[in-house]
Amino acid sequence: MVSNGVRGLLGVGFGLTPEMPEYPQLAKRFLDLYADALCIETRLFAGMAELLDALDAHGLTWGVVTNKAERFARPIVDTLGLTMRCRCVVGGDTAARAKPHPDPLLHACQVSGTNPLNCLYVGDDIRDITAGRAAGMKTIAAAYGYLGNGVEISAWDADVIIQHPLEILELLGSS
Repeated sequence: MVSNGVRGLLGVGFGLTPEMPEYPQLAKRFLDLYADALCIETRLFAGMAELLDALDAHGLTWGVVTNKAERFARPIVDTLGLTMRCRCVVGGDTAARAKPHPDPLLHACQVSGTNPLNCLYVGDDIRDITAGRAAGMKTIAAAYGYLGNGVEISAWDADVIIQHPLEILELLGSS
């Protein structure tokens, strides 16, 4: 449920939906607590540091596009020591519409000076793959991410499914 953010976690934990009167207050409380503990025990998935090092070594541009609000995403990227390395950080509130709309991905391309047709978009939710395809990108479904209880990953219609971040290097022919 982590991938579904506040809505998913409050739904599972308390049976609440955004339409319920008690939802806004509990959502605000949740986000306040989250902000206070944002970077405690936060770390990259196994293999991700090596992948990013290899991308940097090959001069390949990369960025972060998340549905997490930018006010939360940026401190996480900074805590992980990635701010100076990534070309952009785009949050769910950066563009007019969040994923599954392509707006955040297209914004990231604009900021980074990258053609969407030359991008690979890696995601751990069907909305990532939907957004990537709508933006004209090749899509990679990460089977090691925060997969929810929704549609099976094989039905997401991604171009490729990977089990480990370093498989991306094999796809790029840079291993």
